[in-house]
Amino acid sequence: MACDFKALKYRIPKKLARAARVAVNECLGVREGETALIVTNPEKDVSAISMAVYGAILEAGGVPTLIYQQKKTQLDFAESAVLKAIASNPDIVISLSKEKLGKDKEHLAQPILDKYDHVFNYLLGEKKMRSFWSPSVTVEMFAKTVPIDYTWMRKCCTAVKAKIDEATEVRVTAPGGTDVMIGVKGREARSDDGNFSKPGTGGNLPCGEVFVSPELGTASGTIVFDGCLSTAKGESVVPHKPVTVLARGGFITEVVGNHEDAQRLSDDIESGKSKPFEMAKEGKLTKAQAEEYAKNAAHIGELGIGLNPATKIVGNMLEDEKVYKTCHFAIGSNYDDDANALIHLDCLVWYPTITVVYADGREEVIMKDGIVEPIL
Repeated sequence: MACDFKALKYRIPKKLARAARVAVNECLGVREGETALIVTNPEKDVSAISMAVYGAILEAGGVPTLIYQQKKTQLDFAESAVLKAIASNPDIVISLSKEKLGKDKEHLAQPILDKYDHVFNYLLGEKKMRSFWSPSVTVEMFAKTVPIDYTWMRKCCTAVKAKIDEATEVRVTAPGGTDVMIGVKGREARSDDGNFSKPGTGGNLPCGEVFVSPELGTASGTIVFDGCLSTAKGESVVPHKPVTVLARGGFITEVVGNHEDAQRLSDDIESGKSKPFEMAKEGKLTKAQAEEYAKNAAHIGELGIGLNPATKIVGNMLEDEKVYKTCHFAIGSNYDDDANALIHLDCLVWYPTITVVYADGREEVIMKDGIVEPIL
């Protein structure tokens, strides 16, 4: 194995090789003999990162397999060979994709355990594997944002998650005009802190956020996206003008304005509503599934809080949503698997003040103008 890795090293830049080692050793904690599947695309950056990670796994004593498929968007299906490789249940599955891993056609139509619409989600959710996934990652991003001070960031993530888990509601305000309340009773926040060493754990690299799926039917207020917007095609754009949305009963009821950026977001939501019915006509979804997916295209599916100080807004949502001093809301599917949709559009808000409300009425500010230090 060591010889194989040495043969690869001449093609891997030093900064990228270092980041790959951090991902494999500090984040995944790869052990001798563990199997790892890496899924990627024949695109320059993700292919180069995949080779670096492949080599780092070999160096750690693991047994990696590398598989390529064509680029997929969040509306496309993964290749059946890829899904079968994931279903073989390796210890680790890594997705280094130009855009997305791709949907699972079979289990969209017939979810596993009536719960999981993707074999990847099933294996991760049932704690049979561990993972990291990096949709749209670049070599520059990976090399810059993966080798970081995980001690400080994990401390932040732990503190923020604990406060949200104790709360019944969360209010977000921001200088741009955001003022929205979500319920979190019965919800558990998730910490994407880069510790993927145990079965059932996984997240993004770059990592650095705490996120929660709002209690169904609770999101209400105004959100002004003045950071950046993700699109249904997998792009991330910095809007020329902030995009304002109104939420009520857990759903976006209006995208305000008729400028280009607002129209793009409206069009993506409409695409999320119409696509499920097209898939139902093709026999890929049942009518009931299509109705659920269409309904949730305008759903507020996530509140995420960026906590990675090495990141910057670069027009790539994988990095952008981790930017410290921002939060983001996702439009579409959530992470608790009780609001399914074909889309998940992350949109950023700068310098939020985030206040948690406890069951006894007490309030506590956990982020002030984008800073979390007071609760550490």
